[in-house]
Formats: sequence, structure tokens, C-alpha cells
Amino acid sequence: MGEFIKPKLVVSKCLEFDHCRYNGDVIHHPIIRKLMRYVDFIPVCPEVEIGLGTPRETIRIVSNKGDQRLLQPKTGQDVTEAMSQFSTAYLESLTNIDGFILKSRSPSCGIKDVKLYASTEKGPALGSTSGLFGGMVLQKFPHLAIEEEGRLNNFLIRQRFLTKIFLLASFRELKKSGSLSSLKEFHDRNHYLYLAYSRPTKKVLDRILMKEPKKQEDDHFSLYYKGLSRLLSRGARYDSSINAAFEMVKTFEQHLNGKEKSFFQQLAHQVIQKKEPFSTLMALLKSWAYRFENETILRQSWFEPYPTELVEISDSGKGRDY
Repeated sequence: MGEFIKPKLVVSKCLEFDHCRYNGDVIHHPIIRKLMRYVDFIPVCPEVEIGLGTPRETIRIVSNKGDQRLLQPKTGQDVTEAMSQFSTAYLESLTNIDGFILKSRSPSCGIKDVKLYASTEKGPALGSTSGLFGGMVLQKFPHLAIEEEGRLNNFLIRQRFLTKIFLLASFRELKKSGSLSSLKEFHDRNHYLYLAYSRPTKKVLDRILMKEPKKQEDDHFSLYYKGLSRLLSRGARYDSSINAAFEMVKTFEQHLNGKEKSFFQQLAHQVIQKKEPFSTLMALLKSWAYRFENETILRQSWFEPYPTELVEISDSGKGRDY
């Protein structure tokens, strides 16, 4: 597949980068540590940036007549405005980024499952919400890859995240050229990956490249990016991936004998029933691409959407299919 463009990711600074948690700790995370060779990280700690210091008294989100405030129970300090002002200015300053890895459950950085309280007094949480900084990230960059560090321990979520950040980084670099022919090559290289995500959305991307934009303010790249964002808004579906594999095998059919075709059908059936990992089917298809010297298939990003060194099958045990 050649060289990968380095994704640019904003990351909570307490994750591997600095001892800036409220208690002065740093959180070690093997996946983030492994990513350091392949990603350009931009570390930030919103709580330190607004002057809370390290170590510091904890803060919490409190519901007040429908309004959510960021308060420090020990001191009674309200840092809502300071956090909002910093978040707005900081996020506006970011350019050419591909995603975020944020600290889970943090009242500043968390994107979900942040505890929401009724007051600063001791008591159970009312429910959950987003942190102030994390919530603004979701609002401003809904099209980017955004995850919390804990969720990256899940095999499928991690695979989806890595695929998305490297695809977005590749498109970002490609856009600099403004070359329609390069965009078409990019599209062709991702043909089967797109099919594994969404055939209908891939057809939308096909049409974008075939027609001239109707509006003067649009161009192929901006329209394509909108379609790509839609495609990546969810992960590849298992049934769509199976269908993409069946479409790929058609390119080899004239070279395969009856026993090989039968074996593929049997293996696919085992994969559909989840008695075999999907990677087994992919390995067979790639071996045929090498055997029949099909360079078009070998160039497909579906085989290697991100560096192989980042492939890791460990899992949190929640949601892994293959």
C-alpha cells in the first residue's frame, strides 16, 4: 500500500503526554503510545489552560434550572464561562485536523457518560452528559473521527477509528493537489472499502465524480468530502463486508477451478455464521490477487486501511465480531 499520511489528532494531554490530571497523574494507554509513531498528536488539557493548575480540586457538571454549569465544589468556583471561552477560541484555531482522542468521563473532555449532578453537594448523579469541551468538539467537528480512550480498547471501535483517521488524512493531503484525476484514483483505490461501508453512499460518490457541480460555490472535492463524511458516519456493516468480498471474488472467477469456487462459498458461509473470522476470507482473496498478479486488487485500501503495525486483535470483550 505504500506510505500512509500521518493523521493529525487532538488528544487529552493527560493521556500519555503529561502529569496533568486533577491528582497530578498521567494515564498510560498502550494504544495511544503505539500510535505516536504514526500520528501527529496535538495534546491539550482544557482544565490547565483555564488556570486550574495541577494538582487541583475536582470539578463537576451541575444542572441548574436546565442550564449546565461547570463548578468546583470545594471552592464554589464557577468555571463555565472560562471553559466555554477557551474551548471556542481553541477549536476555532485548529486547522487540517482529522480527529480527537479525549479523556472519557471527564467534565471537560468527555464526550459521553459524564456524570451530571443536581448540586455541588454529595449525592447520586442525575444522569449523564458531555463535558463542556468535548460537547463543543462534537458540535463543531461532527464529521471527524472522535473517540474516548476507553472505547478504543474495543476491537471494532478501534478498527473503525483507525480506518477513518487514515482515510481522512489521505483525503486531506490529496485535496492540496486539486487534481480531479488524483481524486478519481483515490476513489478507485477505496472501491471495496466503500462497498463494505455503504453501497448506496458509494453510488453517490460515483455520481459526484461523473458530473460537474451544479452550484458555482461547489467543486468535486467539497462535494466528495460531504459524501465521504456521510459514508464514514458509521462503521462497515458485516453483511456489506460479506457482499464486498463476493464482488471481489468475481474478478478471479475465470481463473478459479470448481473446487476453489466451492471452497470460497463454504468459507464465506462459515464467516457469515461467524464460525470463521472475516480476516480469513480477506487473506484468501489477497492470496488470489497475488497468484493472478491483479495489481488493481492489490492496490485496494480494504486490505490495509491503516499501517499493519497497528493491527491488534486484543479487545475489551464488548462488541468484537472478528
